[in-house]
Amino acid sequence: MAQNLVEKIVQRYSSGYPEGYKVKSGDYVMIHPKHVMTHDNTGAVIPKFKETGATKLANPRQVVNTLDHNIQDTSEKNLEKYRKIEEFSRGMGADFYPAGRGIGHQIMIEEGYAFPGSLAVASDSHSNMYGGMGCLGTPVVRTDAAAIWATGKTWWQIPPVAKVVLNGRLPHGVTGKDLIITLCGYFSKDEVLNHAVEFSGDGVQYLTIDQRLAIANMTTEWGALVGLFPVDDETIDWLTERAEFVKNRGLQSVNSDADAIEGVHPRINEKTIDALRGRMHDLRPDEDAFYAKVITINLDSVEPAVSGPNGVKVWNKVSDLKEKKIKIDKAYLVSCVNSRVEDIAEAAAVLKGNKIAEGVKFFVAAASSEVQAESEKRGDWQILLDAGAVPLPPGCGPCIGLGTGLLEAGETGISATNRNFKGRMGSPDSFAYLASPAVVAQSAISGYINFEGTKDERMNDEGYDSALSPQPSAFTIQTSKIKPQTSSQISIIEGFPGVIEGEIIFCHQDNLNTDGIYPGKYTYQDDITPEGQAAVAMENYDPEFQNIAKDGDVMVGGFNFGTGSSREQAATALKYRGISVLIAGSFSETYKRNAINNGFLTIEVPELVSNLKSKYGVEKASVKPGLKIKVDFQTSTATVGNKVYPFGAVGQAAQELIVAGGLENWVKNNLR
Repeated sequence: MAQNLVEKIVQRYSSGYPEGYKVKSGDYVMIHPKHVMTHDNTGAVIPKFKETGATKLANPRQVVNTLDHNIQDTSEKNLEKYRKIEEFSRGMGADFYPAGRGIGHQIMIEEGYAFPGSLAVASDSHSNMYGGMGCLGTPVVRTDAAAIWATGKTWWQIPPVAKVVLNGRLPHGVTGKDLIITLCGYFSKDEVLNHAVEFSGDGVQYLTIDQRLAIANMTTEWGALVGLFPVDDETIDWLTERAEFVKNRGLQSVNSDADAIEGVHPRINEKTIDALRGRMHDLRPDEDAFYAKVITINLDSVEPAVSGPNGVKVWNKVSDLKEKKIKIDKAYLVSCVNSRVEDIAEAAAVLKGNKIAEGVKFFVAAASSEVQAESEKRGDWQILLDAGAVPLPPGCGPCIGLGTGLLEAGETGISATNRNFKGRMGSPDSFAYLASPAVVAQSAISGYINFEGTKDERMNDEGYDSALSPQPSAFTIQTSKIKPQTSSQISIIEGFPGVIEGEIIFCHQDNLNTDGIYPGKYTYQDDITPEGQAAVAMENYDPEFQNIAKDGDVMVGGFNFGTGSSREQAATALKYRGISVLIAGSFSETYKRNAINNGFLTIEVPELVSNLKSKYGVEKASVKPGLKIKVDFQTSTATVGNKVYPFGAVGQAAQELIVAGGLENWVKNNLR
């Protein structure tokens, strides 16, 4: 069976399937990531790890801990938290990087943990960024991180894979950030929600590694779980240059330094790069690989873009906004998406010889201490300071609403970060826009959202091609009409039900958020019993639900079920209410992880959901139509009346978690 690149990498770093089996989208597997990174949230993972009964890391070389989020907080409480994280990390043999070294994702790149062709995860949503290096990066939740610490592995369901074909070349003055902002805005109807995205096409070769990292980083905001670039000559050249740098720099005083031979970096060195060259042919998708969707982009059609206010998928052309002269109060060049050497250089090219506009504050923070040092060496950092920029330490800071420079009520900011959700960067009564470093810098000296551009033979007097507005011919999407290969039968492990039968309770709403399933007012009431959770399940969605639901029912929801906050009680409340199986057209990925991690079975049967909506409408929030359903997990079919609906197989990895009663119990069982 042909495989795409995502499937090929997962094949190498997973288990839980028969010998000789080729993994595919939809499969539940146990992943054994090369590395797992946690940051400030290490403090929350430690107790989860200890609760499993684990006393040591399964593989200390797998674990990377960094401090990057709240590094401006010098209170004794935070410093004590940091001291405990460092003590735990060093004592357990994990690699630890202190506050000030840089943002964890950037460290993963700089120190070779996110190595091309490997699988790396992090308890942070922007681990997609590793895909810019050809490393399959995907987020996990804190319980997963604890499981990996204790056992070396956790479960993952391989998502559907979309291919994004990049043709042509970005115009001069247009960046990778402009491209991903445009993709988020142009394809804004959840086209790649919970997909893995593979980038390909002749345009990839013209994208620098810094640009690829920025694009991959923000595939998170696009809705994807992975943003993966191919491993090519650009990747090799970057690694070769980096290997020379770390050879001259020396090691980093982390535990894995013990693996260094004669002081040679243990991950980025001539030997590892040569080995990568030797297997580059294996890091290509098969010609007949299956993709759920194919999106084609003409890069020549992309122009400088801005998202917002207060929404990543609100897309604007700078050329339109500049005419409105939207006044700004603050500008930001910070975060993991756009604070690397190339980004700072782009901003410096705009700022050179200019001053920040009166009444505007421009905050800058490098992605790492090494990025800052290199930018200082090039002279770019000083240009920013001479223009009036306010420097912050290498870390997250205002990107996530922490530290100096937050937006106040009524203020407008423009930022080279990745998220501009309402209230994320300060007051919920502020207005936040996203743009490239160059557009942010130009806006900072103009005092309003603006970009003058740079000129070459392809440009007009405005600095970029005036006919760049994306057109249907330049931005296309095709959904596959061919279904991927599915298994006819799967093995059922001892203790897992081969068949579940029950009566359907239909709750039609699409995008039902977790507050509708389990009201927020109960979330932090830690003394609520399982029975108490069951009694308030679906309270905000439909008070009538409690009256018509009964133990053993099979609940059928809408599409993108469980969106919103990550509260795990939205899964456990339905489990405790006696729902035997939860079916939906699709699930929020976080909801699905919380459900499986708590031993609650979920499956996606979109055709069934569509048919129930067609037959019973959407007038009533909850309907008990008197239908019986038989869910056969061996044949991966759901039968209602005479109609048989196929669904993705629930493989051994997921079965084990259900039988164990959730991930924590599974870890305990595997430690015995």
